[in-house]
Order: sequence, then structure tokens, then C-alpha cells
Amino acid sequence: MTKSGTAATSLDRLQLQHRYADLGPVFGTPTAPTPLENPHLIHVNKEVMALLGLDVAEATHPDWPSYTTGSKLFAGSVPLAMKYTGHQFGGYNPELGDGRALLLGEVENSGKHWDLHLKGAGKTPYSRFGDGRAVLRSTIREYLAGEALSTLGIRSTRALSIVGSREPVARESMETGAALIRVARTHIRFGHFEYLFYTRQLDAQKQLVEFVCAQFLPEVTGQPIQEQAEALLRFTVQRSAELAAGWQSVGFAHGVLNTDNMSIIGDTFDFGPYGFLDDYEPGFICNHSDHTGRYAFDAQPGVVLWNLNALAHAFSSLLDAEILKDCLGQFQPLLIEHYAGLMRAKLGLALKDDGDQQLCADLLQILEQGQVDYSLFFRTLSHYTGERPAAALEALVSPSQHAVLQDWLRRYDQRLQKEKRPAQQRSQAMLATNPKFVLRNYLAQRVIEAAEAGDYQPLGILFDLLQSPFDEHPGFEDWAAAPTDTGKHLPISCSS
Repeated sequence: MTKSGTAATSLDRLQLQHRYADLGPVFGTPTAPTPLENPHLIHVNKEVMALLGLDVAEATHPDWPSYTTGSKLFAGSVPLAMKYTGHQFGGYNPELGDGRALLLGEVENSGKHWDLHLKGAGKTPYSRFGDGRAVLRSTIREYLAGEALSTLGIRSTRALSIVGSREPVARESMETGAALIRVARTHIRFGHFEYLFYTRQLDAQKQLVEFVCAQFLPEVTGQPIQEQAEALLRFTVQRSAELAAGWQSVGFAHGVLNTDNMSIIGDTFDFGPYGFLDDYEPGFICNHSDHTGRYAFDAQPGVVLWNLNALAHAFSSLLDAEILKDCLGQFQPLLIEHYAGLMRAKLGLALKDDGDQQLCADLLQILEQGQVDYSLFFRTLSHYTGERPAAALEALVSPSQHAVLQDWLRRYDQRLQKEKRPAQQRSQAMLATNPKFVLRNYLAQRVIEAAEAGDYQPLGILFDLLQSPFDEHPGFEDWAAAPTDTGKHLPISCSS
């Protein structure tokens, strides 16, 4: 393993631990990966390489496709298909688990542990009727989403690399297989605790509580199990509230917020039919299979709380009802407080004021009624200095809305007078908060279509832009443009 202060290591010398696999057979099934046929490297994330302590020069290692599709195993790797259950669209499903992915092990670097999870690893005992494969389309979407959210300051899993192949994989149409190494602080989901609770494997549930606390709440290690469980639940509620607030502030819709897609440490997890807002549309549904809008953009905070209630029910074997109720009661005030702070930052407001919530709500109503592009408006507002006419902002709304926008800007000007920062400093802070480049679905689709034709250059361009989305990047203006009407309504499915 690599530790703080040691030299970067090579791919051949990367040492994996298998602490989760060592917990016992109840937690999963050792499973050998089924490598892709004739894999080829598509893209490597050098920032994630650094997180793992890998020498960035290893990005050109000839065996990279072998290690990252499972035909070669990293030293110490014990591939495991994790077992869990969960609530999907509100209904409990006991037949879940890693159906197309394997936990290869954990890397320790600079005092932190990172899971390596191979997605597209082939069939596992939990594949049910699936083929265990991932396709290039969904792999690119997950690869880009992890970077997009991370650079926006939203906690998320990330990915080490994409490897492709010509192996045919049947989805809605015939596609090609791909593999991705997902990197996360943990892959433990709400559904892991639900599985152990509903199958009454309560000693194993206590073991899992202790395992998570040892990693993320070491201050409670060794305390009675009830105290560890309460600390863990409070931690998860807090982190989930912050996560939901972050999604709402940047206009991100996850699309499939089942409990098996919720991380116990509040990281964005398991990307499927996600979408970033184009026009500000609170009821935006990014998953074309979500016919009721359960996972619509404005429903996300409520669904996260619903999922936390399901998790709390799984903790009812360890904690009494009053404690569970008190833990869950943290969610709404934490959500509101964190969201308010994020939106003040987007508006360039460093100080708190009683009217800020209403000022923000009124702006969002203008954006909704005028079908105004969410990200473009806040980026343009970052350059606003009180000029009249406010031509750049007026250009984003219809002429019929100019009067209501001007009224809001007058109130905004009055609010800015209460700030102590110079206008230029405020503008710089806003430009570092409101991105110019956003992972819009039409951009992801552009990259996917090029990659499916064998051209990976657009993927590299978009990846680089998303790693520094607040910079201007002269010459790449077309990557910051709002989509056409067709590009706003691309159907995105759960299929991988």
C-alpha cells in the first residue's frame, strides 16, 4: 500500500486491502471477473490516479486495460460481489446486490482508504437475468458526472478510467461493452443495513455499524453499539441533507434515488439517468421510466428524507423510536441552512439578511415562469455591476419579463448595498461559484456519439472543461452554450 510521504507507485505494485471482504460471507460472494474481449484504453483520470498514489506516468502502462477489466488482478485483490437490498420506487426488493460490478479491494494512501469497484465485470450471483456488462454510453456518463459534481463542490464517487471493447452488449439497441473503475471512500449503501435488518442478521448489522464507524467516526469506536449506531445515523442524516442541498443548488437531478443508490456517507452514488437543469424547471424528470415523477428535481429532498426513514427503520433493532425520530428531525433544518448558504453564495451575498430567502425564491420564480437557463443566468449575474439597461441579463428572458426582472434587480441592488465586499471581489467570488461549463445532457450525448464512432477527442475536451468549469477557456464557447429545444428533452433511461 502507499502511504503519506512515500513515492508514487506503479500499476504493478499497487497493493489492495480487502477489509470489507474479510467481514465474512454474509456481506457478499467472492466472484471472479469476466474480462472484456480485446479491451482498449479510452481515458484515464490522472487526478484520481494521484488520490490512489499512482504515478501519473502509469497512465500509458500497456497492461492498464488488463488490470481495469479484471483479466489481471491488483496485488491483494479479493473481488467480491456485495450483497444488499433496498427500496426501489418505494417498494422493497430483497433480490439486490452487485449484479454487474465487483469490489476489487481498497487502496490506502495518505491516511485515506479508497474502494476500487469494477463496473462491467460480468455476471455475479446477483445478476438475476442481467448480463453483468456495462456499455460505453452509460460508462461515459458516470465518468463525466463524478468529475462534474466533484469540481462543483458536491461530494461524489469518481472514476479512475474507462476501457472499451468491441464486445456486443444488447440494451435497447446493440451497443459495445465497456468497463469503469469507480473510486469511492466506501461502497456501503443504505441497502446494506436494510438487508441485514430484514433478514434478521442483527449481529452482522452491528458488525457493519462498527466497521463504518471505525472508518468515518473513529471518535465513537469502542463505545456501546447503541451509541455508535446513533452517531452513524446522525452522521448520515447530516451528510445526506448537505448532499441534497448541493444537488438543488447546482441544478442536478439524480433520477433514481432508490435506497440501494444512497451512500451511507452521503456521497452521490450510482449514476443512471441523471440530468443537469437547462431551463429552470422545478418538476424536471430526467428518467424517462419515472412516470409518476417520484424522482423529479424538486422532489429530491423529500425522497432523500424518505430514504433516511427507511434507513432509520433498519436501525430500529439498535435504537428506540424517540432517538430515531430525533435523528431524522435534523434533516430539514440542516437542508434549509445549507441550501440557503449555497444560494447566497450564488447571489454573491457574503452576509445573512432576513430577506434573502424571499429574494432567492422570487428569482427562481422568474426563471421558472420565463423558462430561463439556470446556469447561464447565474453565470451572467456574476458579471452584473448594476448597469442599466442590464442587457446581458435581459437577453436571457423574454421581453414580456423585462419589467419583472428590472424590479427584482432593483431589490438586488438594494440588498448588495448591505454587503461590505467591493463589487469586483463579489464578482470574482460568484464566478468561482457559478460555473461556465455544465454537464448538459446534449453535451454528454455529443461525446457519446463520437466515442461510439471511435473518436475520443470530444470526451477528452469535455472532461478537461468539467475539471475546471469556472474558468473562461477561450475558444470553447460552444461547449458552454444552452441547448436547442431538442437538446433539452433527450430521453435518458436506466439501462446500462
